[in-house]
Amino acid sequence: MANNWEEIDTYAKVWIKEAGERIRASFPKTLNVHAKSNPNDLVTEIDQQTEQFFIEKIRGNYPDHRILGEEGFGDNIDQDSGVIWIIDPIDGTMNFVHQQRNFAISIGIYENGKGKIGLIYDVVHDELYHVRTGNGVYLNDRKLPALNKAAVPEAILALNATWVVENKRINHELLIPLVQKVRGTRSYGSAALEMVYVATGRIDAYISLRLAPWDYAAGILMVEELGGQATTLRGDKLDIINGSSVFVSKPGLHQEIMRNYLKDGKW
Repeated sequence: MANNWEEIDTYAKVWIKEAGERIRASFPKTLNVHAKSNPNDLVTEIDQQTEQFFIEKIRGNYPDHRILGEEGFGDNIDQDSGVIWIIDPIDGTMNFVHQQRNFAISIGIYENGKGKIGLIYDVVHDELYHVRTGNGVYLNDRKLPALNKAAVPEAILALNATWVVENKRINHELLIPLVQKVRGTRSYGSAALEMVYVATGRIDAYISLRLAPWDYAAGILMVEELGGQATTLRGDKLDIINGSSVFVSKPGLHQEIMRNYLKDGKW
């Protein structure tokens, strides 16, 4: 039987808003625990409770759908067949604990490896970014415009400083030429929001050397829907089952950075 994607989209929006209300209600408790310098147990509890909330809703309404979640309460998935909900209950956990800002709930829904629905909810600002592929990207009820082309000298690049200082993952000197050429860099600590900021044009590109599918499953659908590009740092298609490096950007900029700054890197 064919899936009713309008219905699935409606349910997902209701559930993500309800989950956001639950997270906001936890803020006073979060502050108390943070003051005691022991945030880890609480954060684990809230992340886990949020993921379990989604699993209960999905299983109750769509028992044949599978779930890939950061906290591991979903299914063991090694192939992309069928409908898969890819969930990050709190993307930007450190920000959640220390700032109560700059974190989001991220949900990407795929069918046989193709993206159908993406939702990223900025809980604090009550901003729900959402896409049904082929139908545009919205911030709450406002449709977002297609992305304009950008060039490196005028670009704002989101990049964690980890990758341009000595680290165990890559030669940190590989990305320094790009960082020196762009207009500026930013780091928000939430991959989902950083991809949203590319989709809205607030930044021009985002690079990370290591992300999991739940970090980018929703965001890449929004960037691509608006004319941007999302690949690995090698230029390959992103894997929604296994993690990888991620490079998302406005049109034109992607090709320029790949050609002039990334093509020779050992990513």
